[in-house]
Amino acid sequence: MPLDPQFRTVLDALAAAGFERLTGGDAPAARERYRTLALSRRGPGFVPEPVAGVEDTTADGVPVRVYTPAQDRGSAVVYLHGGGWVVGDLDTHDPLCRRVANALGAVVVSVDYRLAPEHPFPAGLDDAVTALRWTLARHPDRPVGAAGDSAGASLAAGLALRARDAGLPLAGQLLFYPATDPSMSSPSVRDNGEGYFLTHADMAWFLAQYLPGGGAGVVEVDLLAADVQGVAPAVVATAEFDPLRDEGAAYAEHLAAAGVPVEHVPGPGLIHGYAAFLGVVDAADATAVRALGSFGRLLAV
Repeated sequence: MPLDPQFRTVLDALAAAGFERLTGGDAPAARERYRTLALSRRGPGFVPEPVAGVEDTTADGVPVRVYTPAQDRGSAVVYLHGGGWVVGDLDTHDPLCRRVANALGAVVVSVDYRLAPEHPFPAGLDDAVTALRWTLARHPDRPVGAAGDSAGASLAAGLALRARDAGLPLAGQLLFYPATDPSMSSPSVRDNGEGYFLTHADMAWFLAQYLPGGGAGVVEVDLLAADVQGVAPAVVATAEFDPLRDEGAAYAEHLAAAGVPVEHVPGPGLIHGYAAFLGVVDAADATAVRALGSFGRLLAV
């Protein structure tokens, strides 16, 4: 189907404001650019979605922000923000984490993991593992899942591999438009690599910061080459006009071929990063609701 008309309006507005691409300059400049973009979407009258509580603390040395949902249904989620492993923080993803907490009725532990290039792979993933262990210890009676968007979804998938290998109980994984193929060789990279917010050049730059030596054979990043047998059940959400669309769909197929219960939630008409536009684009809301609903059922088992 064509690009959602509400997203066409969003993309035109971003271009007019000078946000045609995510990267440019060095890592600190990219972080400030991304933060400005994230905060600008909220507008002068923005009111955060109410939750029962928000606590900034540390998980064995890793900064985290813990959200208690308005109506607690007894699960917990370790959330890993997107941003190419280089940009993004607790504040940029605060609205999304509030939505995840309330939609699932789950305690959400948002992880302020170390960023590249100052801290390349595997620093961010190591922090995710630390946060998972802390969450499991803090909530021993709750099913615990892992979730993330974009690079955070890649980290969540890597966390599921680490959890399996370490015998850590993980009830499920929710992957919004994950990066799973550092070769960037899928047709969607060619077809959607310009003009839809995330560009091919952005992805190449992000990967160079995170994996200076290249990602081939690094199974927690080159996820299509990973042995995924026995990892936690998954929900994989993709977007039609996303450079990462095909590798996300391929990862869902890879999981299914290994016998992992998985649901692929496609996003017709949507672009990469659509979960950050909830309340702005109706189709983004509908697709996110479906993905969160499926993930919630995994946590309820």
